[in-house]
Amino acid sequence: MLGNWSFGDYFKQEAIQYSWELLTKVYRLEPSRLYVTYFEGDKNGGLEADIEAKELWKAVGVPEDHILPGNMKDNFWEMGDQGPCGPCSEIHYDRIGGRNAAHHVNQDDPNVIEIWNNVFIQYNREQDRSLKPLPNRHVDTGMGYERLVSILQNKSSNYDTDVFTPLFQTIKDITGAREYQGRFGSDDADGIDTAYRVVADHVRTLMFAISDGVLPNNEGRGYVIRRVLRRGARYARKYFGVDIGNFFSQIVPTVVEQLGDMFPELKVKQNDVMEVLDEEELAFAKTLDRGERQFENYAQQAKAKGHSKLHGADVWRLYDTFGFPVDLTRIMAEERGLQIDDAEFEGARLRAKEASKGQKKAAIETLKLDVHDLGTLEKMNDVPKTSDTAKFERGNITAQVKAIYHGKTFHTSTESVSQGEQLGIILDRTNFYAEQGGQENDTGRIVIDGQAELEVDNVQLYGGYVLHTGFMKYGSFTVGDAVISEYDELRRWPIRNNHTGTHILNFALKEVLGDGIDQKGSLVAAEKLRFDFSHKAPVTDKELEKIEEISTEYIRQNCAVYSQEIPLATARQISGVRAVFGETYPDPVRVVSVGVELDEILNNVKDPRWEKVSIEFCGGTHVQKTGDIKDLIVLEESGIAKGIRRIIAVTGEDAHKVQRVADDFKKRLDCLEAMVLTPAKEKEAKQIQVDLNQLLVSAVQKSKFRERFARINKQIIDAQKAQQKLESKMAVETITSYFQAPENQDKSWLVVNLPVSANAKAVSESLNHVKSKLPDKTVYVLATDKDQERVMHGCYVSKAIIDQGASASEWTNVVSGVLGGKAGGKGPTSIGNGVHADKVDEAINLASDYLGKFKL
Repeated sequence: MLGNWSFGDYFKQEAIQYSWELLTKVYRLEPSRLYVTYFEGDKNGGLEADIEAKELWKAVGVPEDHILPGNMKDNFWEMGDQGPCGPCSEIHYDRIGGRNAAHHVNQDDPNVIEIWNNVFIQYNREQDRSLKPLPNRHVDTGMGYERLVSILQNKSSNYDTDVFTPLFQTIKDITGAREYQGRFGSDDADGIDTAYRVVADHVRTLMFAISDGVLPNNEGRGYVIRRVLRRGARYARKYFGVDIGNFFSQIVPTVVEQLGDMFPELKVKQNDVMEVLDEEELAFAKTLDRGERQFENYAQQAKAKGHSKLHGADVWRLYDTFGFPVDLTRIMAEERGLQIDDAEFEGARLRAKEASKGQKKAAIETLKLDVHDLGTLEKMNDVPKTSDTAKFERGNITAQVKAIYHGKTFHTSTESVSQGEQLGIILDRTNFYAEQGGQENDTGRIVIDGQAELEVDNVQLYGGYVLHTGFMKYGSFTVGDAVISEYDELRRWPIRNNHTGTHILNFALKEVLGDGIDQKGSLVAAEKLRFDFSHKAPVTDKELEKIEEISTEYIRQNCAVYSQEIPLATARQISGVRAVFGETYPDPVRVVSVGVELDEILNNVKDPRWEKVSIEFCGGTHVQKTGDIKDLIVLEESGIAKGIRRIIAVTGEDAHKVQRVADDFKKRLDCLEAMVLTPAKEKEAKQIQVDLNQLLVSAVQKSKFRERFARINKQIIDAQKAQQKLESKMAVETITSYFQAPENQDKSWLVVNLPVSANAKAVSESLNHVKSKLPDKTVYVLATDKDQERVMHGCYVSKAIIDQGASASEWTNVVSGVLGGKAGGKGPTSIGNGVHADKVDEAINLASDYLGKFKL
């Protein structure tokens, strides 16, 4: 979409002139092929027709039979139930020409297409649905870029233009498919042309959205992106016959080559986008085959029963178990002449939501095995200890149910378990990571497609037995069942980043702080890493900066990560190897090296070069190469006990998020520093100080922000003091100059609105000046700030007036009755503050009237 805005600079006349000139003079479109619309009005809504726009179109030369009225749907734009809105005027183009095509406008005719819309924002829709004219009127113009290109290149479709042909060529090169032939609907019998269009459209959408920071997930806009990717992946697999896993990422370079000069962020984010696309595709690939098979089962069952719709519960299961977005299932159903029962689907979704409510689960204590349970397991000859070597691999595995733990006892089946109940399952082998070594457990599911599913929330290791604990979603298991063990790859992904990041951080700490530091604990979670270590003093900002620098350099080298089981005695001799002091390790022990193959290390374990390599005893999961981590940002460094320090850090996309937060905060500081001293600047400074304390960014960056804010805030305070001093001087001079004027030398009182801001100090000092220098005068002063709706006011009453019964506090309370706020004081002086700056004139009159009761 091409567009521009006018915020009060120009309105209908100029917008219509500019658009007509651009289309007919610059792009040289035939005026006879152009048709325009205007808002015809809405009697029910109390809106008149936009005759002004109609006449302006006539004025630029559009024939009256090419100017057409349009209704609220087509020619009145609103952003929502409330907010700015107004009539709009569209421009349509007739691809055929040589005829009057007015009756084809807005009729979905592919040869008469809308290419431009001018929105005239002149109203605000209020909460009660009424419309109020805006004080300033604006224009929002939008032109269909691809449609315009198709017209200028004389192509019958957007997809025939050079906007899409490079993408189609790349898709053809990757897939080996036939060339794009521009077929639609029933003419596209093999679906190949449709697949070309879907993939090209989808990859561009994904490229821009992910570059802008929208990551695929199961909520909001992130879920929209996930749906787009999965729908596109299914088209690629079905119609192009390609394996998905890195399909879209191969097209990304072509998008960047096309659009990267106009949108530089696409170049900057290219590698990140490709990585996200690959991870998402791989995650979907794990369930796509199974989901399609299950869909076929559901479709056949529906047709066998003579039904025209898929059951809503089946559609929900395709979404919940296999990750099929509903719109993807709808497309697949339509391909087989079926529909979706939306009401049944919504019912199934709500039932599942109710069954999995977090507060209900949280109230249930997680199942655990005790020593008696372990004794029982040891006696069950047909329940071997769990093989968990698959946890270091990627992808699902097939396993066999060996034991079912429910109700504190072991069962042979789950027939009696209701949906939403908790149970534990022991498999003969697993790819789930059980919580250990500081790394959190995996989550995921154990499933028999279409028959049963356990949502796995917790995985623990008990004496060699891995217990998968979770809540039953549907169906039942029996000991001996073959099941699919599926951990959540999208959760494991950041955990891997953080675990390898922990190793790199440990290495950097040793490099900066010396060999004396020892690991005292760690946590590797999806959202962060935590590392505790021995060190006598806080880590300085300079040291933290160096630690981040070394970590970043290690990550940027994109080193491969190696692991291998090595005899414990040999492993302990490796030069520079890191291990937790006092920890008991198995023999052989798993060793993880970042950047050097372990076979090379084993050739000479004493080689001093290994001191410059991250080598640790570790049973956790790791990235394949350090570049996957992207970045490591230290968020916090603190002491948790005497001689024990703690670092909290983030990696990957979470690190990029905090960097974006830091960039945004820096811009706020830039703006604050550039602002002139006003109450708005003072208010923003106070808000920034609050936000800075809560800011989640690099600890080093946060320290720099604090230093910079302190400098800016000192400038503000100094400027405030200078301004207060100046205003106090002006306030005093206003009073003294009044009484010194020859015409006022006999005057004994003054009520005045001072030429200063709502400055409490200026009011106070001016009254103190009267008290000490002009004690026989009676004065009431006000200082107003209309923008902030603040008023400072106060009075000094001379002894002569007090003797007549006047009271300073009584006087200010009279004025406060108009200005609002409070007032008070002792003796001859009283000061107040008010909130009705628009009533200052009334307050001045009241203050003057008060003195009328006394002899002056």
